[in-house]
Amino acid sequence: MKKSNQKAEYFLLRPEVEKTYGYSHAVKIGNSIKISGAVSMDDEGNPTAVGDFEQQMKNCYSDLEKVLKHYGCTFDDVVVENVFTTNMPKFLEVAGYRNEIYKNHFPTGSWLGVKELALPEFLIEIELETHKIY
Repeated sequence: MKKSNQKAEYFLLRPEVEKTYGYSHAVKIGNSIKISGAVSMDDEGNPTAVGDFEQQMKNCYSDLEKVLKHYGCTFDDVVVENVFTTNMPKFLEVAGYRNEIYKNHFPTGSWLGVKELALPEFLIEIELETHKIY
């Protein structure tokens, strides 16, 4: 079996915040990119749109789009989307917004109701995986 020379490429969207919490926002290996869960936060890591579920969801997708663009990808390249939320009924009310994100096809994935996220103000977190032939 041929040994792969593919090296992991790490991307930090908010370097100071990510160093503080101990994670990378994305890692690209070969044609695949794993993107950490995005939450609704500002560049200092403070929660934004506190109490506004729909705006938090939109903020998550906005950050995810920035990561995708860094790698020359779009939401069309997403093959897995996992949504974590502390309020599944509210997510189901606004999930139709995803039609504006995924215009050609939906990825695989899971929707998970959870007790809590990293900070109590976070109501939703969305992580992605992509696969693209470069």
